[in-house]
Amino acid sequence: MSDNQNLLAEQRRALILDEVRRRGGVRVNELTRRLNVSDMTVRRDLDALARLGMVEKVHGGAVPVAEASTYEPGFEAKSGLELSAKEDIAKAAAAMAAPGTAIALAGGTTAFALAQQLLEVPDLTVVTNSVRVADVFYNAQRSAAGGGAGPRPGAATVVLTGGVRTPSDTLVGPVADAAVRSLHFDVLFLGVHGISVEAGLSTPNLAEAETNRQFVRSARRVVVVADHTKWGTVGLSSFASLDAVDALVTDPGLPEEARAEILEHLPGELVVAGEAAVAADI
Repeated sequence: MSDNQNLLAEQRRALILDEVRRRGGVRVNELTRRLNVSDMTVRRDLDALARLGMVEKVHGGAVPVAEASTYEPGFEAKSGLELSAKEDIAKAAAAMAAPGTAIALAGGTTAFALAQQLLEVPDLTVVTNSVRVADVFYNAQRSAAGGGAGPRPGAATVVLTGGVRTPSDTLVGPVADAAVRSLHFDVLFLGVHGISVEAGLSTPNLAEAETNRQFVRSARRVVVVADHTKWGTVGLSSFASLDAVDALVTDPGLPEEARAEILEHLPGELVVAGEAAVAADI
């Protein structure tokens, strides 16, 4: 970890979380030395991570939370994590959306970040099962129409599926499945709860898994947008194997050994935000 006392709180907490997960626990006095900040600052960061359910505070430090494969944090809890990584991933993924195409955006906080980057791509048709993603486009259109001139030229056409709302503000279930099954997309941008060689793409929500299966089947190209913390995480239900992924967009926090493993099993390309894309050679 960098000895930089000017790190933003978000960056510090991301570093602390990585350290907890990597080492299986950290002590406050170790973090103060590594981050070059006060005990009070570290304790506030640990309090914030504990409130989000990402670490468990113990005497003198913190340890990882033993998450069940069925545990699904809410949108607000997830939205406060890896913000910089998600923004970088969103910028890289947005370049894959061509003007005038039909795209799908499945739910999640990374898809939410991507939606904000897609506002300037003209003439998109966007199908989503995320209430939060739909709001990004709707709010942008209302803002542009504030003067009474109507939607700006090239504004996206947005289709929100129906369904039952999950803790992450995603619509799933038979209604969502039927809507997605009847459509066809040029590109699907898909956030995931977890990704691994053995389990592929997974989620803790059974209904969401089925909706995501329909998304994957309806897309000509599947682009997974996932920060490095998703690698090695396994949810209750797998909904696609790595063979179904045409591109994985992630951040530079992904360790080299993980990159090598991904390239060995991913048939498409690995895109690390800010770095050149690498095509798998298998």
